Amino acid sequence: MQRISGGRSAALSLILAASLAAAPAFAADIEVAGKRVPEQLSDGSHALVLNGAGVRTKFVVKVYVAALYVTAKSSDAATVINSTEPRRIRLQLLREVDSQSLNEALQEGLRDNTPKQELAALKAAADRLSQMMAEIGNAKEGDVVDLDFDARGVTFTGNGKQRGRIDNPAFARALLRVWLGDKPAQTSLKKALLGN
Repeated sequence: MQRISGGRSAALSLILAASLAAAPAFAADIEVAGKRVPEQLSDGSHALVLNGAGVRTKFVVKVYVAALYVTAKSSDAATVINSTEPRRIRLQLLREVDSQSLNEALQEGLRDNTPKQELAALKAAADRLSQMMAEIGNAKEGDVVDLDFDARGVTFTGNGKQRGRIDNPAFARALLRVWLGDKPAQTSLKKALLGN
């Protein structure tokens, strides 16, 4: 009798293991500073996975949660910056930020991480960024800003609505360096975005 029950138990274990293996795996979201950060996103044609996420603080004030999404995880900033695969930086605002302050922070990040000669060549794209920030206006607490990078440039989306695009691969790389460059907006945030 014991053998039969042991056999049934083994058979049930095999069936359970097979059914679990066949079940789809669902990635759990994580939480950063009270904001839900999905483990996976789609840019329409590609699945993007969370590379890392962290909080941008200015002095002691939490400004936004940033998350970096890529097609293949990497802890190497240069690999992410120079990739031609889709990448996304998602910013979830933790407080209201006026468009001028946001633009100034991005322009400062560009200056800090781009050689002067290259920055001069990117002036038209940087000016277009300033224009788009002014058109978008102030960002409110809870707003979501997506920057989608691809081989041709970068697309800006606010709360799910496309706000503009800059077709310039060199500018897209320069903009990624605001968070991932040698002089990032915040070193701890760079580490977090790279999964460190």
